[in-house]
Order: sequence, then C-alpha cells, then structure tokens
Amino acid sequence: MKILAVNAGSSSLKFQLFEMPSEVVVVSGIVERIGYDNAAVIYKINGQKIVENHQILNHKVAVDMVIHGLIHHNVIESLDEIKGVGHRVVQGGELFKASSLITDDVIEKIASLNDLAPLHNPANLTGIQAFREALPGVPMVAVFDTTFHATMTEDAYLYAAPYEWYKNYGVRKYGFHGTSHQYVSERAMQLINKKDAKVIVAHLGNGASLCAVDSGKSVDTSMGLTPLEGIPMGTRSGNIDPAVLMLVSSKENKTYGEVLDELNKKSGYLGLSGFSNDSRDIIDGMNRGDYRATLAHKVQVKRIVDYIGSYYVYMGGLDALCFTAGIGENAPEIRRDVIKGIKVLGIELDEVENQKRGERMISTPDSKVKAFIIPTNEEVMIAREVMKFE
Repeated sequence: MKILAVNAGSSSLKFQLFEMPSEVVVVSGIVERIGYDNAAVIYKINGQKIVENHQILNHKVAVDMVIHGLIHHNVIESLDEIKGVGHRVVQGGELFKASSLITDDVIEKIASLNDLAPLHNPANLTGIQAFREALPGVPMVAVFDTTFHATMTEDAYLYAAPYEWYKNYGVRKYGFHGTSHQYVSERAMQLINKKDAKVIVAHLGNGASLCAVDSGKSVDTSMGLTPLEGIPMGTRSGNIDPAVLMLVSSKENKTYGEVLDELNKKSGYLGLSGFSNDSRDIIDGMNRGDYRATLAHKVQVKRIVDYIGSYYVYMGGLDALCFTAGIGENAPEIRRDVIKGIKVLGIELDEVENQKRGERMISTPDSKVKAFIIPTNEEVMIAREVMKFE
C-alpha cells in the first residue's frame, strides 16, 4: 500500500512516498520556489537525483507536477496506487488531540487556528486543498506538530499571565516538532529496552526545541505559543524579556511587529554572530577564533543545558539524551559541549563515537545516562498515522 507524506510550506512542498507497512521509501523530493518562474521539482528515486525546472505559480500546479511526475518517472503506474495522503499541519491548538481524517469541518477548524501559526497553517491548508483536488476520493489525514505535546499538564503549558488570555485567546504553550520528538523518543526506548524510560530529545536544526518524554508521553517542551520560545536557534532569539520589544521599538522607532520580526528572523546564531545562521559557519568561526561566533555557540549550549537540567529535575531522573535533526545529527561540537555541561548528571562522552554519523550511542558504556544520535524521520511518522485510518 502506497502512502504519501506531505509537508507544504509557503513556497515549498516536501514529499515522500512510502510502501506501507514495510515503511520502504519509494521516492522522496521537494518542490522549491513555488510562485516563481524558476521553480524546481526534485525527485530522489533509487539513489538518483532528478531535477526539473519549471514555472510553478501556485501549489495546485506543484501538486499536479509531483503526482503526474510519479507516473512519468515510472514510480507508479496510476494514481489509484496512492491509497492515502498524510499532511503535516503545524498548529492543532486544543481542537486536535490526535491526527484527524480531513473533512470540510476539519479544514475549517484548522483555518480557525491560523492566528496561532500565521506563517505555517495557511501554507499547510494550501497543500491540503491542492491534493484534495488532485486526488479526489483518496483519504487525507492531518498530522499535527502539536498533538504529541497534548499530554502536557497545566503546570507545564500555562503561562503565569492573566488566565483570561488562555480562556479567550488560547494563550498557552503548545510546542512543535512533535512528530520528530515522538519518533526519536520511541526509538530511544527501543534502544535501551525500557518502556517507562525518561528521555530528553534535543531536536537541533535551524529551528530547535527540546522535549521531556516520560514513558512515551511528552511532559514538557521548550517551544511555546509559537516556535519563538525556547533555546536560541538559527535566526530566532528563544526566550527573551518581553519588555525588550517596547524598549527597542521606542529606541529605533519601530512597531512591535517589526521588532518581533527581528526576533524571529535576525536573532539567534545570526544575531549574535553577525554573519550567519548556519551552524557550520558558526563552528568554522569558532575554529578561527571569531569572538562572536564563539559567543553564539556558547549561548546556545548554555540554554540547552539549562533545559536539560530543568527536565531532569521535573521528571525525577533521566535515562537517555538524544540528539537529532540537522545540527543534532551532524555537529559533534554541539554534542560535546552540551554533554560536558551536564556531566554532573552522570553522562560521559565517547569522543570517538561522537565524531561519527548515523544512529549510535555516543556515551561511554558505564554512563549512568545514555546519549544517542538518532536521525529523525518525521515523514514515516506521518505515514504511520495515515495507516491508523485504513
């Protein structure tokens, strides 16, 4: 049975076609620069990369090109082979505690949450609508970033703000990267053979978040109402005193919205280093003695360590720490310095294993807390969710 997993952004469309339930990837790819004359459709089939350049002015065109490209490249013989489509949706709010079969009513409910994710949910809905038109009658499932965190309790997700803000406007912590945190924490429990394990997942990419998982359930996470909360990221500030918005808007004659935009797009690695949001550039800068690059690295590591320590106390212990996503999987310097910072918890780094890539344990065998690199797989989690509705 072939299941398509989709992640639609404002100008991109990522996709993977799985043979289920074996979870074999048949094809993966991305449509880039949707809305432009120089758009590209990229397929990865049997290890071969195929790039096609087209004018793709909207998501409907992008979807049509993708699904008919599957036939053109002999991936499938007909569209009838696609038995389900899973769509990543960033924000499910309190309306969706689990993945949902997409109906007109579900689409209306997702749209009602657009204020909570104005950059993501509208784009996700655009992809959903395009696929519904292209594949009428094929079951579509919405898989939400937030649902894994629906197990958090009020002490973890509420802000100490007027309670009416929560009741009237949904102001609370929702958390994101849920499918990644779920996949990695489940894999960690398998690796240590412990179903009631206490696991911390560090999903470190250009966007980054940590999650405390106790016995398979998310009990706390670093991102909040939006992905801006938490640790510093590629271009996001992470936690910051809200009074900064008033101060900077006054000093630089900017609106709150303009300052907020800088906290989202010009802060983090980019803001501190002054030259890049890319972890590889930051590490290179550190190695050549660049002060601000070193500072960007140290600030992020310190904040990651802060969260790990907090989650350790909140869960009453820790069995495994997992690094995943682009930086978590590929930056040994980050892993080294984070583990150094939490050495007091009983974790020792295996320097040799830490320099390698791929799934592996990077702590010493006698470490009280085990540390792992576990490559994430959000797409397969989406496909698994679709299978629940078959």
